[in-house]
Amino acid sequence: MKIAVFGAGIIGVSSAWWLARAGHEVEVIDRRAGAALETSRANGGQISVCYAEPWASVHTLKKVLRWIGRADAPLRVSLRLDPRQWLWCARYLYECRAPRFAANLRAMVALAQYSRATLRELRAELGIDYDHLERGILAFYRDPREFEHARASAALMRELGVDRRIVDAAEVLRIEPALAAARDPIVGGDFTADDESGDVHLFTRALAERARDAGVAFRFNTRVSRLVPVDGRISVAELIEPDGFFRSLHADAYVVALGSFSPMLLAPLGISCPVWPAKGYSATFRLRDPAAAPVVSLVDQEAKIVTSRLGDHLRVAGTAEIGGYSRALDTGRCNQLAQHARSLFPSALDFDNVQFWSGLRPTTPSNVPLIGRSRIRNLYLNTGHGSLGWTMGAGSGRVLADLVSGRTPDIRFPFLD
Repeated sequence: MKIAVFGAGIIGVSSAWWLARAGHEVEVIDRRAGAALETSRANGGQISVCYAEPWASVHTLKKVLRWIGRADAPLRVSLRLDPRQWLWCARYLYECRAPRFAANLRAMVALAQYSRATLRELRAELGIDYDHLERGILAFYRDPREFEHARASAALMRELGVDRRIVDAAEVLRIEPALAAARDPIVGGDFTADDESGDVHLFTRALAERARDAGVAFRFNTRVSRLVPVDGRISVAELIEPDGFFRSLHADAYVVALGSFSPMLLAPLGISCPVWPAKGYSATFRLRDPAAAPVVSLVDQEAKIVTSRLGDHLRVAGTAEIGGYSRALDTGRCNQLAQHARSLFPSALDFDNVQFWSGLRPTTPSNVPLIGRSRIRNLYLNTGHGSLGWTMGAGSGRVLADLVSGRTPDIRFPFLD
């Protein structure tokens, strides 16, 4: 078949790659000048199966309520006069119930594990270099109560096949000696040796080049303005090309992988897409003293900030704002990341030269992404991966290609349709 994929982030490019491998003719459309220039540009860098956990939980909800009014809250909700956001919040509360949390957790872990294995296959087959490190992910805790809660979470993850191991404070420093300079005392941590880190931007752009070599066509600086349905199928997509003129794109099937912007394209078709942007930030520092910088990817569970070594840089990322679609930088958030990095690694980084970035994570109320066929027969979704787009990207593209091709994916997951 001829397949049109809308979106050239990690999800769209991975979908295009696996669709081409399945023998389809693929064309990718993106409004930016190249691949991976929005949410896949500068995230935290973690392939974190160990934290494929729903935000929708009673434990997280209690913390969000405590954080109300705090400008530096790790997860901040700014309500707007938009019924879609209110409906998203209502669905979030529904997903916090224990039975929903358990089902969502199983689905997320299954997809994350499958995707990590798929990423490793791609790396071995294609030889893509993306500053990846296989040193595991180490989370550390300063609050004894949060550390106790981590024990229960780690036990639950181990039941699902994720070897998340509880370690004491001394073991935290043995695993990552660079944390010895931290100003505040660490009471313990948990460590998952199987997890990885790497630069999603580098990987996605390299995979796009491999896909191009395999025959995938990429059309950048091009917007999809609408999809035209006829007799229960999409008959044509209307595109706005760089010169401002319209072009019609005919395909046998269409894949929407537009992240937070997916609902805008789908709403005129009457297709519900409960995705809302969770704005996050990152700061990228050049290493001044590599020996004093961490090698293991880290999670500060109190601040909800992650740290990953990417070549000769350190990426510090985190926080989430359930607000609108603006990517404007908040000075307070940027300073929060810089101060966090300085408190942990005071001599390791060049604090005078830092690159700040913000991105819109496409988040569903359950944190389970929307993958599969919509109620329109030849229209498929691959969106809503939230903060786990990098973790789930390679596998999501692969299972989407299976579904489009009429094959049964290798994992149990609540696929659409």
